[in-house]
Amino acid sequence: MTNNLDTLATALYATTDDLLKERPDLAPWRPAVGIAPQLTDAELVTLAMMQAMLGFTSEARWLRHARAHLRHLFPYLPQQPGYNKRLRKAADLLRRITRMLATSTSVWNDDVWTVDSTPVECGRSRETVKRSDLAGWAQYGYCASHSRFFWGLRLHLVCTLQGLPVAFALTGAKADERETLLDLLAAEPDLLAARPGQTLIGDKHYFGRTFEQELARQGIQLLRPTRKGERQRPGGTLFKPLRQVIESVNETFKGQLDLEQHRGRTPGGVIARVMQRILALTAVIWHNDHTGRATLRSLTSYDH
Repeated sequence: MTNNLDTLATALYATTDDLLKERPDLAPWRPAVGIAPQLTDAELVTLAMMQAMLGFTSEARWLRHARAHLRHLFPYLPQQPGYNKRLRKAADLLRRITRMLATSTSVWNDDVWTVDSTPVECGRSRETVKRSDLAGWAQYGYCASHSRFFWGLRLHLVCTLQGLPVAFALTGAKADERETLLDLLAAEPDLLAARPGQTLIGDKHYFGRTFEQELARQGIQLLRPTRKGERQRPGGTLFKPLRQVIESVNETFKGQLDLEQHRGRTPGGVIARVMQRILALTAVIWHNDHTGRATLRSLTSYDH
């Protein structure tokens, strides 16, 4: 492990530990009477982030690696079943920590957002689809960028131009991207309350007169490519280079954080594993922002 990742892990642990001391209600529920866990919630959050950063998609392999190389950070490490159970129960804590880190960066209030969705494949064989606990949530969908069908979910992500996640949702593969975006904004009205004139960059799927009128009503200017048969839209010359920002964020999730190798088999398992990866990306941007390093989406400087 590099010194960069060691420093990041220490900073995340200290920040999470301080937050949980101030807000113990954020921790996963456990009985008031019982044996206190030997791995604290702050250590669990840090361990989960490091697993995503170092590219371990197998929890068993990750814990073997941690026992061999990370004892200086984690004196106690649980067995794989215990770690899996704790991680699934801590999904909401991971989400809250992610938001806390994001809002403490200098780029949180950027006036330009990007929006896109990317496939989260959950199975390939017909037998897997029939037996999976994800049936009913996961669906068959089409990925235009890779010209292929897949069975699984979609991660809808709103982020800044620096790649900082602002809002996100996991839906079935066939969910309408426009409706999901409006639902995200409706769920958190405070996101736009202090952001008049927010610019949102999306692809050609984010279209429709009613949809754009609703965004405009909320103070959002939509920048997207001109569709066939439309008059040339304003900002078309700016779209192509800015669109590459979205693609690079998706590539970070898939190429460096192994989003499609999440190995989740239940709704709770998938949610926890996706949250690990969103936390990892946010933590890197947060740490770079607070240490004065360039705020990059790339995680290569933290690799082992």
